[in-house]
Amino acid sequence: MNSDQIKGKWNQLKGEAKKQWGKVTDDDLLKIEGNRDKFVGVIQERYGKEKADAEREVDTWNKQHKLW
Repeated sequence: MNSDQIKGKWNQLKGEAKKQWGKVTDDDLLKIEGNRDKFVGVIQERYGKEKADAEREVDTWNKQHKLW
């Protein structure tokens, strides 16, 4: 998937991300722009998680939604 496709799919999945992680703000979702590493960083920051734990959560979520 190219970057434009990822951004397009990300726009569709932002609501799903908010359902999963309610502490993630609309501004966070705009900044993430479909970037996995940014997404992991936001989850770490909002929930005080270790990087490995945040990565596992994001990867599990991604298996359902197939963004990356």
